[in-house]
Amino acid sequence: MATSETVEALSLRAFLPYRLSVLSNTVSKRIADLYQAEFGLSMPGWRIMAILGEAPGLNATEIVTRTAMDKVAVSRAVSNLIDLGHIKREAAQNDGRRSHLFLTAKGEATYQQIVPMAVAEEQAATQGLTRAEISELNRLLEKVASAVSPDRLLW
Repeated sequence: MATSETVEALSLRAFLPYRLSVLSNTVSKRIADLYQAEFGLSMPGWRIMAILGEAPGLNATEIVTRTAMDKVAVSRAVSNLIDLGHIKREAAQNDGRRSHLFLTAKGEATYQQIVPMAVAEEQAATQGLTRAEISELNRLLEKVASAVSPDRLLW
């Protein structure tokens, strides 16, 4: 259906959602290559371990909400992490159908090894920025996050 109005061409190179997605995927892949090679973990697997390292006892639904990951990806990664011995599932005391997830001793040890690697990659990604620029970047990210998700904190 053609219109008489001219539609402005979309330049992906200048389109914020595209730029954020490509940047996020590129940064995440750099870190993922490290923990995949050394620990056999997928990107979703590491994200789940990172979330549980900060907030033990979450259930899968809470992980989906916190990570904005697909339910199926979370379910598969949780099953894989259980099989690898990195996390364990404990039934909720008040509802046997729900379960809470925790890092195992093996998972905690792996988490403690990966965190410095992830922090080093973050530092490498921001090495060309001053502290003031990093602070401004964080402020701007918070502002964009609030605009796109006014009813819920993204992180």
